[in-house]
Amino acid sequence: MERRKTREIHIGDRVIGGGNPILIQSMCNTKTEDVEATVGQILKLEQAGCDIIRVAVPTMEAAEAIRAIKRRIHIPIVADIHFDYRLAIAAMECGADKIRINPGNIGARERVQAVVEKAKAYQIPIRVGVNSGSLEKPLIEKYGGVTAEGIVESALEKVALIEELGYDNLVISIKSSDVMMCVRAHELISRKTTYPLHVGITEAGTLISGNIKSSVGLGIILNQGIGDTIRVSLTGDPLEEIKSAKLILRTLGLRKGGIEVVSCPTCGRTKIDLIGLANQVETMATEFDQLDIKVAVMGCVVNGPGEAREADLGVAGGIGEGLLIRKGEVIRKIPERDLLQALRGELEKMAAEQAR
Repeated sequence: MERRKTREIHIGDRVIGGGNPILIQSMCNTKTEDVEATVGQILKLEQAGCDIIRVAVPTMEAAEAIRAIKRRIHIPIVADIHFDYRLAIAAMECGADKIRINPGNIGARERVQAVVEKAKAYQIPIRVGVNSGSLEKPLIEKYGGVTAEGIVESALEKVALIEELGYDNLVISIKSSDVMMCVRAHELISRKTTYPLHVGITEAGTLISGNIKSSVGLGIILNQGIGDTIRVSLTGDPLEEIKSAKLILRTLGLRKGGIEVVSCPTCGRTKIDLIGLANQVETMATEFDQLDIKVAVMGCVVNGPGEAREADLGVAGGIGEGLLIRKGEVIRKIPERDLLQALRGELEKMAAEQAR
């Protein structure tokens, strides 16, 4: 697909926009003030493939914690600010690589200006974020409710304010929990600006509903060439957000590398714990992002061996055991309890072969 041309924005040592690869973001659900817990979560997210991490900054203690957190992580950190402009200034002074604000809830123009001046001095990008739930009353009245047009107008008004203050190192985020409203808003704004877009479906929900809504919404938006960085917002472990985002990008052909895990839906012929094994394999696969391969996890001997042979590596279940298949050849039979470790061993071999 042809991607929309946007400006290039540097976030720490990462770059979005300008045709660069779409980067994956997540947000910590730890208390930012708890440095140990926050660092621990970020390091796990890094390993899973997170490119940029955001943390909540509701207090001055949280802003100051960024300094200690940043020393121990390896990806850019974004400070999420609401209401208190002083927190934005402190977060930048403590090393935040980007800040996320909604100028509408920061307050008077001089407070927004103070934030912009600090960002300008430190050359820190500002993500201007507008959610459908925070749409201003005049725009709701103008459009007869919360609409895509209103969300876009709100965002562009805030961008214009920051531009008037002499700064254009910006990323725009417009989100809604209404999937098709979100799609429409991104279609509209992509025609009106060249700033990079942070794309996501806000408050998407739990693991099942959130993944479905995010996959549909992000799929439609990204497939039109719109979007420079994404977050899949899920009520749950942030690690699940990274898994989902990577799969969405790979499915659309927007990201290469990493293991694609395919598995059958199971039926009465299944003789191994295929559901448990498939979930374990999917988790393990995140450790081998250097491999661009397909791994099949099949439950029975009817279709399993044939399907697994189409993959680079696979297992087909039997009675308490499985056939291990590599590049179409059956390697050996493995007891069920050893299948995961056997698959890991083969992946490690493939990674070593590729590294030579």
